[in-house]
Amino acid sequence: MAAATEQMAAAGSCNQELFNPIISMGWQYSLILVISHILQILLRPLGQASPIVQILAGFLMGPSGFSRIKAVEEFFIQSYNSGYYEFMALIFRTIIMFLIGLETDFPYLMRNIRPASIIACGSSLGCTVFASAVTFLVFQETASHGSSFIMALMIIITLANAASPIVVRVAADLKFGTSETGKLAISSSLIADAYSVFLLFILSEFKSTSIAKWIFFFFLYFLIVGVVIVINMYLANWLNRRNRNKKYLGNTEIFILVAILYIAAMALEQLGFSSIIASFLIGSMFPRGGKAARTLLIKLTYPIHNFIFPIYFGNHGFRANITKLKNLRNFMVFSILILSSIGGKIVGTLAACFHLKIPYREGVLLSFMMNLKGHVDILALTIGLANDLVSSQNFYDVMIATIIVNTLIWGPIVAFMVRRESDIIGYRQIYFESHNPETELRILACVHSPRPVATMLGLVAASRGPREVPITPYLMHLVELPGKKKTNLMYNQREDDELSDEDDYGGNDVVEINDAMDMFTSEAGLLVQQIKAVSPFSRMHADVCNTAEDIRASIVVLPFHKHQRIDGKLENGKQGIRTTNQKVLRHAPCSVAILIDRGLTAGCLNPSGSDSLQHIAILFFGGPDDREALGFSKRLGMDHHVNLTIIRYVATGQVGYVEKVVENGADTASALRDMAEMYSLFIVGKDGRGHSILTTGMSDWEECPELGKVGDFLASPEFDISGSVLVVQQYRPSKNDDDDDDDK
Repeated sequence: MAAATEQMAAAGSCNQELFNPIISMGWQYSLILVISHILQILLRPLGQASPIVQILAGFLMGPSGFSRIKAVEEFFIQSYNSGYYEFMALIFRTIIMFLIGLETDFPYLMRNIRPASIIACGSSLGCTVFASAVTFLVFQETASHGSSFIMALMIIITLANAASPIVVRVAADLKFGTSETGKLAISSSLIADAYSVFLLFILSEFKSTSIAKWIFFFFLYFLIVGVVIVINMYLANWLNRRNRNKKYLGNTEIFILVAILYIAAMALEQLGFSSIIASFLIGSMFPRGGKAARTLLIKLTYPIHNFIFPIYFGNHGFRANITKLKNLRNFMVFSILILSSIGGKIVGTLAACFHLKIPYREGVLLSFMMNLKGHVDILALTIGLANDLVSSQNFYDVMIATIIVNTLIWGPIVAFMVRRESDIIGYRQIYFESHNPETELRILACVHSPRPVATMLGLVAASRGPREVPITPYLMHLVELPGKKKTNLMYNQREDDELSDEDDYGGNDVVEINDAMDMFTSEAGLLVQQIKAVSPFSRMHADVCNTAEDIRASIVVLPFHKHQRIDGKLENGKQGIRTTNQKVLRHAPCSVAILIDRGLTAGCLNPSGSDSLQHIAILFFGGPDDREALGFSKRLGMDHHVNLTIIRYVATGQVGYVEKVVENGADTASALRDMAEMYSLFIVGKDGRGHSILTTGMSDWEECPELGKVGDFLASPEFDISGSVLVVQQYRPSKNDDDDDDDK
């Protein structure tokens, strides 16, 4: 009986040891989520980025804060917890880097690999020099034992690392991730991560002196990554074809894709590699067009941004214990490391920026962004502690505190600098009349239904110019938010329990739009990023304007509120569409164009890359809007499939020139009718010269003043054409926000 009692007690002890870490870890993660969301509410008005707030939440939960209370410490900090935390950290790191790769503008990274590499190498080299200089002092002051070379590697990784997940989220939260400075910072941090991961491999495999073994392991590394990339290409294409008539992939199919990622990550970890860069590469090389990538983005973005990021960053903050800095020697080492980190980043990054001729203020901001830590450096210290590479707990405590406090210091400084330097990294309005057509074009095309999608995509294709000229197109699906309806479902559920919340809005239109997008991507080879906005018409213009500002759009293209019937006549659509267009014209932060889509020419703008020649006319009457239309048409003229004719404008090269002599509005209307069937697209400025004798009398039959006199005439039943019309309005620097109710 006594023996049985002892066995039950032993079993109970095993069960307690099994479940207590899971329970305490669950409570820790839950409290970090709660505290981080509370702090987010309090600190967001001060402009603090979410990663800094989440690290602070964990910091307050850890031994530097609430865990100084004995009962809290005994519950959260247990000797057998570390294995569970490290496993969860691996799970989180893998999926985070995969999503970052999936969201990364990889063509931009490839176009700017040279400046990003120079900045990353400059900052890493500067930190390597500083780390090498302070290693001996740190080794002595922390009373460490073991290899000083290993300690030097750890310090180099800690100082040189630029935590790419933190850089990505800080840039996004501070709304400069789409700026040139933000994209360069993100690209540079990813390359710096690769440098740190390489050093991490040396650290983990230090005991293996066989060069042949290292070469074999690197071969296996690239082989595994390459095989997974190829498998994903074929599997994604097969899944896209298999789900041709569905909005998104099913949960089982997404599970298979994610399982492949984790199998590869675990295999690499077993070989001694970190899966950080591999996960990023697998995500960045995942086929972007189609339902597979679209569903992955939808499925992963919400849980990662709202749950995994707070837990991952919060757990880093939880590890820091600043009470260890009470010791004078520890505090001295801590101060030296903090100064060495920022010193190496500033010296190395500014030297690289000077070489690249990047302005000084942008260089300072880049150096501060590159100094954000809490990724590969934490992993390096964890590996060092687990393998007892440097036998000094004091050293690890000081290094963790350095990483966390460094980020908590420089994160708010970055936020302050972004606000102060808004003139150089803020949203800059582009005037096409002075815009170099060979620079990047960011175009936001909006649709309410599938009807104008083909012509919108054709316009995007014609605007791309030569292959080497960068273009970043977006297609925004504007969905009217329906009125409240009785339902037994929760707010975030849908009837088939596939996806939640606003993903259900849009009905079958979503399938048709997605199919058109996928076909366009496969035929034209141009990836168009999709955005969906669900809101009532009264607030829809705000969604368009805010999105245009977030993505730093060069121009917004809106669909006309009328659509073409079978008999060729234009029929009125919803009045809310027209109201939205009028408000966007008034409040947009960039130039705006309205596309009158003649359905018979849906493919006229060469979206599929055919060799047919399309004829486009620009009607120039003078004035800022006509100059803006003319500037935008430069991109169209660079396409060898487009024959561009400018009316009343001196042109050279392959651009045609036609002069029409008119005396009044009636003559202008007659001249326009004469060329009605000559062109597949007409481009005209909204206001032209304003009150010009050339358009006098044309306003007598004006129906849609938001198109201007000429644009309204081209869209009217009086002008029977088969070509589409694009009416362009130049950015208005001042808007009257009090006029919203006039359009209702």
